[in-house]
Parts: sequence; C-alpha cells; structure tokens
Amino acid sequence: MKCDLCFHHCDLQEGQTGLCFARENKAGQIVSKNYGQITSLALDPIEKKPLYHFHPGSYILSVGSYGCNLKCPFCQNYEISYDNGSSVRGQMSPKELVEYAVKLVRQGNIGIAFTYNEPLIAYEYVKDTFIQAKEAGLKTVLVTNGTITTKYLDDLLDYTDAFNIDLKGFSQDIYDRLNGNLELVKTNIIHAHQKAHVEITSLIVPTFNDALEDMEKEASWLGDIDNNIPLHITRFFPRYHLLNQEPTSIPLLKQMQSIALKYLHYVHLGNI
Repeated sequence: MKCDLCFHHCDLQEGQTGLCFARENKAGQIVSKNYGQITSLALDPIEKKPLYHFHPGSYILSVGSYGCNLKCPFCQNYEISYDNGSSVRGQMSPKELVEYAVKLVRQGNIGIAFTYNEPLIAYEYVKDTFIQAKEAGLKTVLVTNGTITTKYLDDLLDYTDAFNIDLKGFSQDIYDRLNGNLELVKTNIIHAHQKAHVEITSLIVPTFNDALEDMEKEASWLGDIDNNIPLHITRFFPRYHLLNQEPTSIPLLKQMQSIALKYLHYVHLGNI
C-alpha cells in the first residue's frame, strides 16, 4: 500500500510504518497510528504559535502528538517529532478535545491549535476535530511544515481559520537536506492563503539557510502573493544534532528583516 498523504508516497508492507512514524499499513489500509494520541497539551498565548495578527492577546489550546515527515537536524521538538509513540501521555477523541477546549473559553481560549510536532500527518484526527470545533464556535489553527499533498490540505481549508507555515529555506537544495519539497510547500502556502489567515516562520540556522539572497527571494515571492502576509524570522539556538552550532547572529537577523521589509509590511524577529 502506498500512503499518498505527502510527497514521500511511502510504500508500506503489512504492519510497516512510514518515515513519519505515524502512518501504518494495517490490514490493507493506511491508518493513522497517532489518532488521538496526545504528547503535549497547553493553553498558550496565540503569539507563541507564532501568530501575531490573528486575534492578538488571546489564548489557544495547543495540542501535540508525535511524528514528522521531515528530518531536520535542528528540530526544536525532536523528542516528539522523531518518536514512535513512547512520549504519548494520553488519548482524547475529537469530541473530548473540543469539549475540553470549550471549558477553557472562560480562561480566554479561542479554539484549538495543532502544533509542536507535524500535525498534518494525523490528517484524519485534525479534520474530525476541526469539524466539531467549528460546530462549537471555536477557532482552528495549524502550525505545520506545509508538506502535505495539496488535495488533503484543500480538504481542510473549509475548517481551518489560520496557519503558521514553516518555510525552512528558499532553495530545493536546503529542502533536500531535510527530505523535503520546496515547491509543494510553496503551492500549499498559496492555497492556504486563499481561504485562511496565513503567517510564515523561517528559522535561520547559521551556515544552513542564512544566505541574504535567499531571504530576498523568499520575501519577494511572499510579497507577490500578498504583502500583508506576516513573516517571522526566528533565531536558532543549539538543538538536536546541532548542539555545537552557534546561535544565529542578531545583526544578521536584523539585516534579513530590513531586506524582507522591502517586500512585506509585517516582518517580526523571534527568539531574540
């Protein structure tokens, strides 16, 4: 059986799991192993997603599971992204999750954000939850690497209010080192922007994706879509396989911000 959720199209034998750790061939069907499996649950400020231009000052129930379909050596959440389920702390059905989110409305919660690991590898759980969340009057948010087959992304757009999409660089060479596909991410940014609020995050890792010319290309491309798309240029700190790497230079980030502001109205620096 081939899993067609993302461009990897993992060819799975019975009982075999894809490279995302979360999708399995079970009795001749591709199923989500991490459906309803929760590793992280927190009521976060919306700005932490980061979403600075979507209901600022509010809070959102943030939910994580396990698994990811990219392989980033600088992963900030590698403990759950490259886990096969050992980090699961509990299970919640879509109905239970929505009911819990509704209870938190009195504390300022506006909805549900799937985040921390890559949420779209649990596409079925996200869709089932978001349908019920919209019926309950909640806002819905996805923080994603954008690496999903576009037909599945389009299927979620009627139920998703906002995205923060990681744009990890602006060359296929960079994405090759992450087992990724830049053109697919770009296509999905365009599609998401047509129906939802979209903000973009680029984590800048020294010597990996820190070329000023790439930031100029990225900002120009985003500006051609809509110069009101907010861009978050984020500082890297040593993590996962890059523990000996230096944090990103703040002057470099400010240079990138100045470049991006030629094309975009809203460019924010993060982790500084």
